[in-house]
Amino acid sequence: MPLSFSEIDPAQAPLDLLLLADPSETKVRSYLASSRCFAAFDGGAIVAACAVQARGGGTHELMSIAVRPGSQKSGIGTALLEWVVGFHEKAGAARLEVGTGSFGYQLAFYQRQGFRVTAIDRDFFTTNYPEPIFEQGIRLLDMLRLTREFGSPHPS
Repeated sequence: MPLSFSEIDPAQAPLDLLLLADPSETKVRSYLASSRCFAAFDGGAIVAACAVQARGGGTHELMSIAVRPGSQKSGIGTALLEWVVGFHEKAGAARLEVGTGSFGYQLAFYQRQGFRVTAIDRDFFTTNYPEPIFEQGIRLLDMLRLTREFGSPHPS
């Protein structure tokens, strides 16, 4: 059965899945209720989910996106992100932003989808998380802010 995508009620968003992308349950719960949530379904089961918040002025922020461990590295995350980008572009949004660590596979994931670095939030991970977060054995310190402008060409 092919993947399907749809918006879901934030109250139905799988918290366990979103915590794969953001390890702070407090932070996830703080933005979840005021977010629009989207999911990828395989055979009726949610295999990926994300949360997006409106920021004003046509800007939306992707707060988190995650794929179930057994389905990772299969293109589902990319397909969900492409669907969410298309959803917001068709709805008239001007841009989609995301914050991520300053290195690692997540950075390349967003850049492959046409997101470009627009700012650095220095010491974000040390200031906003009580426990250190490590990626590939290196402690995350700074957050990179990336933006995908709608109406601009997507690199292939």
